[in-house]
Amino acid sequence: MHCRLDELLEQRGMTLTELSRTVDITFANLSALKNDRGRAIRFSTLTAICRALGCEIGELLVLDPAPKPDELNVAGGGSAATTAAAPTRDVEEARTPS
Repeated sequence: MHCRLDELLEQRGMTLTELSRTVDITFANLSALKNDRGRAIRFSTLTAICRALGCEIGELLVLDPAPKPDELNVAGGGSAATTAAAPTRDVEEARTPS
């Protein structure tokens, strides 16, 4: 997923600092979102940003053409293939004779 915050701010002649003050969200959190480092966003935060920028959610957040490998691991659970192929350390130690 890509956040177009930088492009939308530029189109509106607004800085990240101004947006931060307008929506009462820390500069650091907005910066993480802008640089595609955000991992989650509350609906209330998303709504506040879109209202301040006068845009729709789909203008702010867009899907990348191909997902990155770490994006395929949903909620830390991983896929069944990943989980089965990588036993935990406890399991590996249990198999090793003392």
